[in-house]
Amino acid sequence: MIRIRSTGEEVTRLQALLANAGFNIAIDGQFGPQTDSALRQFQKRSGLVSDGIYGQKTANALLGKSTSKILGHDDIEEAANALGVDTAAILAVNEVESRGQGFLEDGRPVILFERHWMVRRLRHNKAWRPEWAEKYPNVVNTRSGGYTGGPGEWERLGLAWSVHPASALESASWGLFQIMGFHWKLLGYESVQAFVDEIRESEGAQLKAFVRFIKADPALLDALQGHLWGSFANIYNGPAYAKNSYDVRLQAAYDRHSAATESAV
Repeated sequence: MIRIRSTGEEVTRLQALLANAGFNIAIDGQFGPQTDSALRQFQKRSGLVSDGIYGQKTANALLGKSTSKILGHDDIEEAANALGVDTAAILAVNEVESRGQGFLEDGRPVILFERHWMVRRLRHNKAWRPEWAEKYPNVVNTRSGGYTGGPGEWERLGLAWSVHPASALESASWGLFQIMGFHWKLLGYESVQAFVDEIRESEGAQLKAFVRFIKADPALLDALQGHLWGSFANIYNGPAYAKNSYDVRLQAAYDRHSAATESAV
């Protein structure tokens, strides 16, 4: 991804694409305020998240590819209204806390299967059998691990499904915001399958699941509304949030998006 203050050939290519899309900007390889403004305008015009970040989604849109399932700025504004925050806060969380892509290239949602949660959910669902841990240690295990990433996570999910479908779906994190399936009841879905069906729809639907997640935790909602990024990161990412500077990154992203919003008024 490239953004304001980036330099080099990628910026030059972006500027050329923006110029081709009708924007009167200098093609100089310097990602300054002019390029930032043009990029945000293009993103909003194309129904994308207007965040001034040039990544794969925006590149696809500039090349004329479909963006039908991609998160849009209208989705961001709807989430902001639902949570009682400014759009800059949602843009910051989307930038720092999301995976960037909610779907694989083949159209399936991005997931990460957690084998240690499979053990917990099997026990919760009164479906535990010790022999499964011996037979399928890569998907039924008291220890985390075994990750393959990408499409391989769906292969792991498929194997877990053969053991117990509901527990398998509950043991994966889903979509842009990595929401665990076992939260389905807390978030107000009728079943884990209903949760998964919504996640499959679009990145906008995945953001709606995130909104439910925030609303379900009053402390998390208060932190977001108050722009208390340290508190937010501590709850959302866990006590090790500082190691990855989540609070610092959230604050920086929020400041940048706030400034861009004010300059556009």
